[in-house]
Amino acid sequence: MARLLKRRLARLLFFVAAVFVFNEFLVYFLVVFFSCGWPPLSESATHAFVVADTHLLGLRKGHWFDKLRREWQMHRSFQSAVSILQPDAVFFLGDIFDEGQWSTPQEFKRYSQRFESLFSVADSTKRFVLAGNHDIGFHYAISPQRVAWFSREFNRTRFVDHVELNGNHFVLLNSMSMERDGCRLCAEAEYELRELSKAFECSERGSSSCENSIGAPYSRPILMQHFPLYRESDIECADDLDLAPEKLRKEPFREKWECLSKESTSDLIRLLKPRAAFGGHTHFGCQKWWSGLSSFWEYSVSSFSWRNTPLPALLLLSITPESVEVSKCLLPNENTVIAIYCLSAVFGIFMFLFQRALRRCLRRLCSVFKLVA
Repeated sequence: MARLLKRRLARLLFFVAAVFVFNEFLVYFLVVFFSCGWPPLSESATHAFVVADTHLLGLRKGHWFDKLRREWQMHRSFQSAVSILQPDAVFFLGDIFDEGQWSTPQEFKRYSQRFESLFSVADSTKRFVLAGNHDIGFHYAISPQRVAWFSREFNRTRFVDHVELNGNHFVLLNSMSMERDGCRLCAEAEYELRELSKAFECSERGSSSCENSIGAPYSRPILMQHFPLYRESDIECADDLDLAPEKLRKEPFREKWECLSKESTSDLIRLLKPRAAFGGHTHFGCQKWWSGLSSFWEYSVSSFSWRNTPLPALLLLSITPESVEVSKCLLPNENTVIAIYCLSAVFGIFMFLFQRALRRCLRRLCSVFKLVA
């Protein structure tokens, strides 16, 4: 009897371990491997991830298990995607921390080190980290010290930055500096924006005497920032799997809180003429078509954390100077993982309690079949 009980317990433990390994390791690899891939483009295309709103928990909010669970989910999702897809670059579009705006210098440093441990990439992969309102505060709460901490940790020395990858131009924007209220931060950002616009215009004309070189032949830039461009609500978004729930989609956006202002948006489009724009902040996916002289698609990226959405995602970009192709990598759904755990628990308990009865039943069935034969 004792031997039989030990055997049952061993089988149950093996079953529990198998379910745990599947849900905590294999599921991330399998989902990325079978459902995510680069959009088809030329072999010379640059491949990039776009990730937003990781919201790493700090000391003040969230239970330790909640923190452990979400960080493990993001770590496994990100590292599985990086190892399988091997991007040339990764863009993090802000709100990488949840409590950065309240952190002390020491807490901010620990935050940055934890981000590095969770989202490390190979030396061959370029990583660009932009600030969000949870990292340094909304416009009214930003301090020069917190901007300096973020700049030091993530090498973001300008509010409107320009990077070039294989002939593709990217503008990395600090959304909170687009308030246009004449403060030092906003004045500096407006100056940088206009200077960069002049450099793009000079390069577009093909002039060899440009005061500020953009480092490669002109192509329309790709805009990266934390806030989405101005929109009235998510009702304007094209249909997709990771849209906000219908009730949230109908809620009107407040300028400078849920999105950029109309005025800032018009200025950015007029001065930069982007060929695509990417943002986060809303925690749900959105695609919006901007028509006009500089027509382009704008993409809002779902939060990367289960804490904000049960269906996290990252965007996969294939980019050449002539084209931007985008596909969405939907990561494991938290509800599905919980359902697997629940069903496995019910199945495991059932098998443990009724294994003996099942054996007796099977023996009787076998005896009946022998008699019939």
